Amino acid sequence: MTKLDYKQAGVDYAKIDPLKILAQRAAASTAGNLARHGLAEIPSSRGESAYVVDCGEFLIASITECLGTKALVADAMRAITGRSYYDLLAQDTLAMAVNDIITVGATPISVHAYWAAGGSEWFHDEQRAADLVNGWKRACDACGVSWGGGETPALAGVVAEGRIDLAASCVGLVRPRTRLTLGERLAPGDAIVLLASSGIHANGVSLARKLAERLPQGYATKLPSGALYGEALLAPTVLYSPVTEALAAAGIVPRYSANITGHGWRKLMRHPSAFTYRIHTLPEVPEVLRFLQEQTGSEAREAYGNLNMGAGFALFVAPEEAERTAAIAAAHGVRAYVAGRVEAGPKQVLLEALGLAFGGEELHLRG
Repeated sequence: MTKLDYKQAGVDYAKIDPLKILAQRAAASTAGNLARHGLAEIPSSRGESAYVVDCGEFLIASITECLGTKALVADAMRAITGRSYYDLLAQDTLAMAVNDIITVGATPISVHAYWAAGGSEWFHDEQRAADLVNGWKRACDACGVSWGGGETPALAGVVAEGRIDLAASCVGLVRPRTRLTLGERLAPGDAIVLLASSGIHANGVSLARKLAERLPQGYATKLPSGALYGEALLAPTVLYSPVTEALAAAGIVPRYSANITGHGWRKLMRHPSAFTYRIHTLPEVPEVLRFLQEQTGSEAREAYGNLNMGAGFALFVAPEEAERTAAIAAAHGVRAYVAGRVEAGPKQVLLEALGLAFGGEELHLRG
């Protein structure tokens, strides 16, 4: 089988990231508008996973995220199994926003939904609609957030007929202010605790879909465990906010956090300062990701540079708090690994077991 990479699947961060940086620069110039309301931004939140506004007694964080193309996998699998899977996609969509907002130390408090379909008929499927609504509510309850409302446009000609684009916005509170996690205290010697992923989550799905086109049985292909490839792809993204809330309740405030989504393990060096992030323990790679790597012929650099490969979230904590952090995560059903440490040195991620290094020039997220 000819090698298949992320660019061939239609995702090229070298082309996407420049627009992000351009937008960040324009957005930064609007910060002064907050003064009209007696507010100010937290400048160091620019370029992070959530934007933070100083409201005096407390801070407000906000984020908007979309699911991506995972709904296409669910639609294909429905033809095979008869199940809609939109209850799982609802959790994925919420997780994309919630897992970003908690990186800055915020408690998520409310979400809004954006469900844009290719026509009115999409909403007329009662089972699929009920699955989406019920799954969304269940994910909100799991995170302790209020579902404030949303938008359900029918966008024929913009969204393909029979398809839907799922997205969510989220607002969170950083209270007390000492919970703010923007990396000012990150230092050499800090421990890196990785929280396990449940599978592909919602990043790398374009590559997974491209692979399905090549497999003789497509999404119905059986993995070594007997699970269907398509169903394994649809394992919902882990909601990590119960873990971060439990850490706060235990008095543990991370020095920094990173949601490992697009750009894969390169996200470990998201912090703007130059540090070396040495990883000595790799988490177990979910079966579906091992299969994806093998079948696409992806080398470790390609796989770890774009996929979560078993780690969905990173917590950078004081070394004496590392084991307790992992134990608290485990108590909330999330396996955790005390996987590495922060060191003085050039900006890079070192994966010792793989003899692999990602340099700072391989991650461009800031204007």
